[in-house]
Amino acid sequence: MAIAIILLLIVVASVLFHLFSPWHLTPAASNWGSIDTTLLITLVITGVFFIAVTLFMAVAVMRFRHRAGRRAAYEPENKKLEWWLIGVTSVGIVGMLAPGLVVYDDFVRVPEEAHELEVVAQQWQWAFRFPGDDGRLGKSDIRFIDAANPLGIDPDDPAGQDDVLIKSNEVRLPLGRPVKVLLRSKDVLHNFYVPQIRSKMDMVPGMVSYFWFTPTQTGRFEVLCAEFCGVGHYNMRGYLHVEPQAAFEQWLGAQPTFAQTLASAARPSRDDLLEQGRLLAESHGCLACHSLDGSPSLGPSWQGLYGRSEPLADGSSVQVDEAYLKESILEPKAKMVRGYPPVMVAYSFKEDELDALVALIKSLSDAPAAESARAEDLPAQGLKLAESLGCLACHSLDGSPRVGPGWLGLYGKAETLADGTQVRVDEAYLKESILNPNSQIVRGYAAIMPAYAPSDDELQALIALIKSKAHSNADAGKAESGP
Repeated sequence: MAIAIILLLIVVASVLFHLFSPWHLTPAASNWGSIDTTLLITLVITGVFFIAVTLFMAVAVMRFRHRAGRRAAYEPENKKLEWWLIGVTSVGIVGMLAPGLVVYDDFVRVPEEAHELEVVAQQWQWAFRFPGDDGRLGKSDIRFIDAANPLGIDPDDPAGQDDVLIKSNEVRLPLGRPVKVLLRSKDVLHNFYVPQIRSKMDMVPGMVSYFWFTPTQTGRFEVLCAEFCGVGHYNMRGYLHVEPQAAFEQWLGAQPTFAQTLASAARPSRDDLLEQGRLLAESHGCLACHSLDGSPSLGPSWQGLYGRSEPLADGSSVQVDEAYLKESILEPKAKMVRGYPPVMVAYSFKEDELDALVALIKSLSDAPAAESARAEDLPAQGLKLAESLGCLACHSLDGSPRVGPGWLGLYGKAETLADGTQVRVDEAYLKESILNPNSQIVRGYAAIMPAYAPSDDELQALIALIKSKAHSNADAGKAESGP
């Protein structure tokens, strides 16, 4: 009798909990309210079966409980009961599966007017891509993935040149416009999930899955990975902002295209530019008339030349800037410097060659400034490298907690290791942590970072980025404390 009463109480408590529970589904922020209806149908059917089975157990316990002198009748089969169970169970299964199949068919039947958004998953971060003015996404393949092209877009596909890249965990969409979401993974199994939108789909390496939806509410909605993808799975989060069409277009227009990204990556570093200028000067005989160390020669020395005011043969003077240098190379007799014969011949260098020569002359005029400019370039290179390698999935730049230590204010700090010892975060420590990350584990963090093998230049760029964040933190502290 006690067991039967407990079973009855379980049924009543379950029904009351459902009716008065404080936890409810949030209103759908898209057109997929039908998914909520499907879940409700499944809940009702399983709830009816749960109540029926539990009540049957309570009745059976009471009616067929053990009594002295009474034995249970042996009945090996009951075809009538079996057919009833088969029929009722089949109806219940069909009732649960049919609505889901109908909704899924709509879920992947994309309307023609839908625009496209590609979502690329990588442990443990998101990236996004929109088609450009041509309305088509360029082809992609893992063969093209590198530091300059982390999404693996085919650089020879014209359709991909104007694709808009969003290399962050936040993306925006216009209100009321259907969007086809293309999903792919660069490493392991992931799942793109926005609970309020009711969007959820697996991302399988080597495949492109998809679905569509129409945002119906403006707001900021969290993007989650709903498939365990490694130790940093819990930290694989992002945000989807839904806003009016005009605001979306303004934001999209400010994002870089694939062609701009390639051009930025292809732009030579300052060292490369100076080396190119030096080779051009040697191969074209420039150094026969222009010295690099200030010694007198047939033409003006290039040391200290840039930025100087030069007296001309006609009595006027000119400021030595980029325009003047380029004109002097292409038309050397246009403005003759006083005290030098008009012996220089005109050259026909290409624009990039002119830039290299001018960069060389500028570097000889202000070496400290040139070195400073190079130092300023390094953190930017480090940021691109950190984005492409996935470092920012585990290390934040703003001090927010993540899988690994944040880089804001990290350089120069004393860190406590797992064995209780302390270490000062300097260049040597950072290099060791990148090349051999499990040699010195910081207390409170798991030993999950894989070893990397960057070049010396890449190491310097990453360290420069981390050091720049230490300076940012110090500057912020000074600003808060006042003069």
